[in-house]
Amino acid sequence: MKRPGSSVEALAAWLLAVLWIAPLVYAFWAAFHPSEYAVHFNLLAPLTLDQFREAWRQAPFMRYYFNTFVLVTMILAVQLVLCTLAAYAFARLEFWGREVMFALVLLQLMIVPEVLIVENYRTLAAFNLVDTIVGIGLPYMASAFGIFLLRQSFKTIPRELEEAARMEGCGIMGVLWRVYVPTARPTYLAYALVSVSYHWNNFLWPLVVTNSVETRPLTVGLAIFGAPESGVDWSVISAGTLLAVAPLLIAFFLFQRQFVQSFLHAGIK
Repeated sequence: MKRPGSSVEALAAWLLAVLWIAPLVYAFWAAFHPSEYAVHFNLLAPLTLDQFREAWRQAPFMRYYFNTFVLVTMILAVQLVLCTLAAYAFARLEFWGREVMFALVLLQLMIVPEVLIVENYRTLAAFNLVDTIVGIGLPYMASAFGIFLLRQSFKTIPRELEEAARMEGCGIMGVLWRVYVPTARPTYLAYALVSVSYHWNNFLWPLVVTNSVETRPLTVGLAIFGAPESGVDWSVISAGTLLAVAPLLIAFFLFQRQFVQSFLHAGIK
């Protein structure tokens, strides 16, 4: 028997799904049709790739792609190293003030990043890192969420595995590399997906700290590309939007099963 209200829940889920995907559907429609059909939905409208060629001509998307790739790769690499070391310390090492320090780490999860924009900018200015890719990524390299997630994963690993590795002559780094990192691989994958998607789409901080094409990521470049003073052509803007989100969309469609399984194993709801 169906549970009372299950039909209502299903209808609400479908409604939310439609509302969520509607902007993406419109972007596809406008990008693949001439400008005069951007707000006129005619099934007989001709298909064209001219909007993509025009968007690629008007903005240096190749440079934006390169900057964004370097940015998300750099942030993720540093995060994985720092979060792994911190998570292992909080999960397995005994030291004075451990619980208090971990509580302070969790406290960072309650602080909205936008609150720290002014102080972060002043710090970068002091180190002459404004308008650099390193400056964009520096405030995010130590992730409280990553430390928490990996700590919880490490605490589920039996201590017997660590003791066996130590009997084989492994030090702390050897234990981490041979025991904890391979066992927590689904957690690493889940966190990597969250980190890459967040920093690929991050907008406000890169907008504040960048001033030149040489350092702008895709989000900032797309905002400048679609600014009203540049002229509003919804078909071209939609094409530029699809160019910006295409790598994430393609990755999701190719690896969606692995994505879902990694989140289930990591316990991210």
